[in-house]
Amino acid sequence: MTTKQDNITARRNTEINTETNTEIDAKKNRAITARHESKVCIVGGGPAGMVLAYMLARNGISVTLLEAQKDFDRQFRGDTIHAAIMENLDQLGLAERLLQKKHYKVANITLGDSQNSDNVQLATFSRLRTKFPYVTMMDQSRFLDFMAHEAAQYPEFNLLMRASAQSLITEGDEVCGVQYRQGREWGEVRATLTIAADGRSSKVRKLAGLIPKPTTEPMDVLWFRLPKDEHEEVEEGLGIQAGGRLPFIRLERNDHWQCGLIVPDGGYQMLRKEGIAYLHELIIGAAPQFKTRIVETLHDWKNIAWLNVTGSRLDQWWQPGLLLIGDAAHVMTPIGGVGINYAIQDAVVAANVLSGPLQNGALTTDHLAEVQRQREWPTRFIQNFQAAAQRRILKPGVSIDEPFVIPRFVRLARHIPGIRGLLPRLISFGVRRVQVEAI
Repeated sequence: MTTKQDNITARRNTEINTETNTEIDAKKNRAITARHESKVCIVGGGPAGMVLAYMLARNGISVTLLEAQKDFDRQFRGDTIHAAIMENLDQLGLAERLLQKKHYKVANITLGDSQNSDNVQLATFSRLRTKFPYVTMMDQSRFLDFMAHEAAQYPEFNLLMRASAQSLITEGDEVCGVQYRQGREWGEVRATLTIAADGRSSKVRKLAGLIPKPTTEPMDVLWFRLPKDEHEEVEEGLGIQAGGRLPFIRLERNDHWQCGLIVPDGGYQMLRKEGIAYLHELIIGAAPQFKTRIVETLHDWKNIAWLNVTGSRLDQWWQPGLLLIGDAAHVMTPIGGVGINYAIQDAVVAANVLSGPLQNGALTTDHLAEVQRQREWPTRFIQNFQAAAQRRILKPGVSIDEPFVIPRFVRLARHIPGIRGLLPRLISFGVRRVQVEAI
């Protein structure tokens, strides 16, 4: 089936462009059949890479974006777009068109208990002072399709699908581009600046020899979908449910529930040994209202997506000719659903700082360091917040042997003036708003 990405790819001539003068990379013994030159090469077509590519192309800067997969359609990718990002998209003139795409809005985050009716409302977004007082929930593939279509309006944008980065091109100690593989063919992109936006398992980060330091202890999250009863009320919120032996996450979707179970590090392998019936028991203990659907839907482990989560961060996000942003530079945990927020904010700041020097041919490592300087403190702050939340709220309950309960201090905090307003502001905007400057 032809996808929108395929059409964009065809229009932008991004399929492997076999040349009559095919050259051989003697060092790797690779036949290089396509060569591209751009001011910027971005590896990774996720939210950060796509938004940055759009902004650079819009500013007249040639950019080649490498995406390893054939399309953007993958399950259980982050799909929370917070108010800060909607404001940035609005500044770019894109928000109104984006909201015409299928989505729904999260009004609050609730911590509940399946054993009683004592629910704690952790965050209410409707009181935020913004044009977008909610969290926009949209399939990430739909968001990326939209951004790719918008970027394709600019001739400076070049999207290569099914192009997997394999090695960095270097001259001395400076990165000058990327060699990639596209099917059985090899190509390369020569660029003034290479940007790694290829996620928590970043290939470019490994190629550059960079090792992130952990900021939280690891834990496993099991993601799965449950069908929605047509008579169920729409909650327009994100729920974290106690009462069972493990924390249970519940996200309302247009036609289903997206659910998650938080288990100790290594718990996934243990559960696999115990069997699917034991997993049913644990989920039903946390969410008895879904008992019938759990048994009928989760037939085997193919219905379960496993994610091992550890927050981490690089000490230095750049090398000469190379910049890392988003999860490639700092991995967020799912707490608060802020990963996309911070990745796109990295992209906006990178576009703000780097557009001028790239246009003028005056880019230096000082500019790369400036991107990290502006983004490092907000990143450290939210990662410390996530680590504290994991220690104080989740970790005491992430034990299969004991029930997960809502900590007493969380119940008391809801009565303190200002706390209920502070959390949604922190989740939505971080410690400071990022504005689009390079328009």
